[in-house]
Amino acid sequence: MTSTDPVRVYSARKDAAYPPPPEAVLAEVASMIELILHEYADGLPEITRDTRLGDDLELESIDLVTLSGLLTEWYGESVHLARFVAGLDPDAIIALTVGDLVDHIVARLAPAAGE
Repeated sequence: MTSTDPVRVYSARKDAAYPPPPEAVLAEVASMIELILHEYADGLPEITRDTRLGDDLELESIDLVTLSGLLTEWYGESVHLARFVAGLDPDAIIALTVGDLVDHIVARLAPAAGE
C-alpha cells in the first residue's frame, strides 16, 4: 500500500461515523470487491447484500485472501475474514453473501455493551 491509498483502519478515521452504518460498509465492501475484480468490471453484477461471493462474483481463493487483507487494513483485525469463515459450516461458506460479510463487519465493530 502506498501513502496515497485510501485503505486505512476504519476506527482511526475522523471523517466517518463509528461504528459505520451497514449501508456504508456495503458500499466499502463493494468497492473493495470491484478493486479486486477490476479486470472483469464490465461483467460484474451489481453488488448488493444478496450477491453471493462464490456463485455470483466467482471469487477464487486468492481473491478472498486479497479481500481479507483489504478488510483487515480498513477495519482492523477484529473483522478478519478467515476467522469469520472458519466458524461457518461448508454449506454456509458456499452460500456466503456480501450481506453476510457486511453483518459480520458491523457486529465486530459495534461497541460492547456498557462502552
